[in-house]
Parts: sequence; C-alpha cells; structure tokens
Amino acid sequence: MPRKIRVLVGKPGLDGHDRGAKVVAAALRDAGMEVIYTGLHQTPEQVVEAAVQEDVDVVALSILSGAHMTLFPEVLRLMRERGIGDRLLTGGGIIPAEDMATLGRDGVGRLFGPGASTQDIADYIRGWFVERHGAEALAPAPERRPAPPPYLPAPRATSAAGRPAAGRPAPASRARRAKPAAKRAKAAAKRAPRARAASAARPRQAGSGARGRKTAARKR
Repeated sequence: MPRKIRVLVGKPGLDGHDRGAKVVAAALRDAGMEVIYTGLHQTPEQVVEAAVQEDVDVVALSILSGAHMTLFPEVLRLMRERGIGDRLLTGGGIIPAEDMATLGRDGVGRLFGPGASTQDIADYIRGWFVERHGAEALAPAPERRPAPPPYLPAPRATSAAGRPAAGRPAPASRARRAKPAAKRAKAAAKRAPRARAASAARPRQAGSGARGRKTAARKR
C-alpha cells in the first residue's frame, strides 16, 4: 500500500542554530513527507530513540557546530545497535567535502552543505526510498505550485515638473493639512457668535464708535 516517507530531523550536540533545520523540515513536509522534528540540543541516544519510536525511514541531522565527524558515526552506530541500521542517515551543515567523503565510506548517506536546494534534498530522499522499496510503495507527491510573481509597486505618474499628475491622491501629509472648504466655513460660523458676544460684553470707550470719531474730528 503506498505511503508517505517518514523523516526525523534532528539537531544533536550543542548547536543552537535551528533555522536551517526548520526550513528543511518545512520543505520536506511540503514535498509530501511526514516530518518529525526533535528540537535543539539532543544527544545521539535521544535522536535514535525518537527514530525507533516514530518508526521513521530517514534520519536527517543538521550539524553546524563542527562536530559532524563525532556525531554522525555515533548516531549510525546506535542505529545499527537498535536494529534500524537499514534506514537512511543523511543530513547537512558546515561539512568539508573531504569529511563528506569519509562519512560516506562509513555508511552515511549523501550530505548537503550551505546553499543546497531543498528540492535536491527531497529528490534524494525520494530516490532512495523508491530504490529500496519500489515506486509502488511511495504515495504520489503533491503537485508543485508555481511561485507567485514578485510584488512590484506600480510606477507613480508625474508631470513634467516632477509633481504628481492630476487625478492621483495627494500625499498623506498634504491631505491632512488641506481642510475642505465646507469644514472651514463651518468652523468660521461657530466662531462668529462667540466673537460677537465677547465684543458686546466689553465696555466701549467714549468716542470709540463711528459717531464719536466724527465728533472728535470736528473738535480738532
């Protein structure tokens, strides 16, 4: 009966950088695989125990601490002791090419360095599973969705003088400063009664009116 590939993604040792492991785990999940992530700071014993309990097909280790020549052989030894030495042990990290070749001769699968394509990792795991169990044992992979086009803002139309063309909204700062004429008229109407009341309340000095000014002029 066709089934999905079960993959355990582990972070053994003192390496505290798990972004790459999470990216790979998400990519394998999107490729139609069942992924179990162990979390940070796992011992080789904990990784292998989780692989046995989850009955995975693949153990993928992410090692960026430089301890790959210790951790990969230890995990492989424990897998053989627990009876799952026939499962695939793969992974990646900061691993020189000569160390990859040495680990490959010891029984570790293909290893991937920085910048490796997650699609290549998924294709490698899928190819190993088909070679070992047959194509009829593998559930069909989900269809790949095309990547959405990058967002590009529309160019802003400008006039010959470099100002925004007519018909386009003014910038937010200018729009906030410019009050509609109706609002200005309404505000002026509210201020007018208060101004008249204040003027009526003030005592008027003699000669301050129009008649007083004319009388003062005649006296001069």
